[in-house]
Amino acid sequence: MILGKIIGKITTKEFKFIVEKETKKFEYVQVYHKAYEYVLCQVVELETDSDKTLADCQVIGYKENDRIKKPMIPFDPQSEVLRAEDDFIKEVVKLNNDYKGFIGRLDGRDIPVSMDLNKVLSMHLAVLAKSGSGKSYAVGVLLEEMISKNIPLLIIDPHGEYSSLKYKNSDEKDITELKKYGLEPEGFNVVEYGDIEINKGVHPLKLNLGSNQEELIHMLPGKLSTNQLALVYNSLKTSDPNDLNSLILSLEQEEHNAKYSVINMVEYLRDLEIFSNTNTNYAGFIKQGQATIMNLKGINPEVQEMIVYKITKELFELRKKEKVPPFFLVIEEAHNYCPERSFGETKASKILRNIASEGRKFGLGLCLISQRPARVDKSVLSQCSSQIILKVTNPNDLKALSNSVEGLTSNTEKEIQNLNIGQGLVTGITDIPLLVNIRPRKSLHGGVSKKIVEADNFSDRLEDYKEKEVLPLIIPTMSAKDVKLMSEEDVKEVKVVLRPCYLCKVESKNNNTFSLLIDRTNSGIIVDKESGKIKKLPEMEKLSKEQVMVLKQVFKHKELDKNKLEEKAYEALLRSNYLVKEKNYLKISEDYAFSKLDNYKTFESVKYEDIEYHEKQSALDDDKVINKLGKYVKIKDKKECYLVTYKPEY
Repeated sequence: MILGKIIGKITTKEFKFIVEKETKKFEYVQVYHKAYEYVLCQVVELETDSDKTLADCQVIGYKENDRIKKPMIPFDPQSEVLRAEDDFIKEVVKLNNDYKGFIGRLDGRDIPVSMDLNKVLSMHLAVLAKSGSGKSYAVGVLLEEMISKNIPLLIIDPHGEYSSLKYKNSDEKDITELKKYGLEPEGFNVVEYGDIEINKGVHPLKLNLGSNQEELIHMLPGKLSTNQLALVYNSLKTSDPNDLNSLILSLEQEEHNAKYSVINMVEYLRDLEIFSNTNTNYAGFIKQGQATIMNLKGINPEVQEMIVYKITKELFELRKKEKVPPFFLVIEEAHNYCPERSFGETKASKILRNIASEGRKFGLGLCLISQRPARVDKSVLSQCSSQIILKVTNPNDLKALSNSVEGLTSNTEKEIQNLNIGQGLVTGITDIPLLVNIRPRKSLHGGVSKKIVEADNFSDRLEDYKEKEVLPLIIPTMSAKDVKLMSEEDVKEVKVVLRPCYLCKVESKNNNTFSLLIDRTNSGIIVDKESGKIKKLPEMEKLSKEQVMVLKQVFKHKELDKNKLEEKAYEALLRSNYLVKEKNYLKISEDYAFSKLDNYKTFESVKYEDIEYHEKQSALDDDKVINKLGKYVKIKDKKECYLVTYKPEY
């Protein structure tokens, strides 16, 4: 069908034609060229005035020696523009391949689009989109195709949304659409590992730390000083890196004061209960026709980094030695594990860079999924030669895409902002980006966003529903339900109270960097997120010289006979609760943080989640909070957040 004729300025890249028959944006057209025969083009914009409609076209190219080539000579003026035939599009774009994964249909055409799975596995893939645009749904479609082709999968799943791959799709609308594609609902072979207390039905995730000193040191939370490193190396001479209890005992025998903070770090690793001194069968994670999911839902982000680092490192080494078959590594929320360097480093950053640059040589394919392309390590993202890009609107993310994805034009970049849910721009499988309508999933989709308020029961929930919004949160391990169950009294209701905090990155006078969780309602240091217990910061400038002298003496001796001190000074300190009295002795109050603040450091990370709550407490003036902390440590960074606390009502 002739759609119109070319007019005006013509280049080898673009041209315009007057529309004579109905034409849609993104329509594929073909134009005869006297030197190259028919050339494939695409309508990228339409302009209408009172007299005519003009179509802006981008030249895609013609096929020669199995490659798409651009014309070196412009079309002739008045050349006829025809609606492209399906067979011609298939011939030029080459949408069929021997080892294909069917992901959907070309937008506006009944042409199936398949990704060459061999190419995806060997050249890496990135799936990028803003939250709620359907990226996990599109990934689910691709994973279904891979499992069907017996490709082993390892999925890093921080939100527990891919476990639904094991169930058949039960959505009636999807089932009807699947039939149009000649497909049926299907569940797939999935094995899940995670925290058995949080996620029911998963296998317990137990890992061994490793057999060398460097491995253990890398896993420790926090950077060790030279003295601390020497202590660890010395202690490991008589203990096994996998046996954390024996390492703690060995450290306790050391006489250096630096041992205490190191012991705290090792105890932290031990208490996580994910590390075992028995050998982990990492090779058992990789099996043909099986998706192995590391369900990290509910696990502290700091611990997630350790798990991702350890599993990917061990499996990469096994793959190099060909002790596991080639497999596909899928990392959801990739910006959390391999962030752009300006956003910091994680435990997993280095190994993921290595996999991105070297994995293809050893048959380890990588898929990065992220809602924030600008925050993903550019060196890792640039290694992904194929992309599925869904709707993106953030300017920084769009800039990151244009810098890392070949074939994106200014027109294409604009259209990424206007994509519908379920539409994706697929690049890398052909020489040009393709707009594809993603097919329905055979399996159940587990990444559906939770509705904040259900329309049909909104009025019923008004009484107990106070407010719900996405907030930066520090979440305790115990839930409101746990608080109710553990109470010895009958609890009528557990109120959710949000306590405003700062997660501060600070540096002590001895250049030790760590994080503190600061309560913005009272400027105290939160030392236990479960109970909300705080340590107050003493206001030494408000004390007299005599009172400071008394404090120093009691602190030095741990406890002191009150008869040896000036009564007026210690009585004032007792009233202020800086000191407590036991019989005839005075002791430092446990309510205050008098010793080194790194004793109260936290390894918590902020999570952005939607939450129902009953009360949001008010914060003190920010300057007051920060100035008070700044007297003791140098504040390098701070993040606003809320500690979730529970208030039982009996």
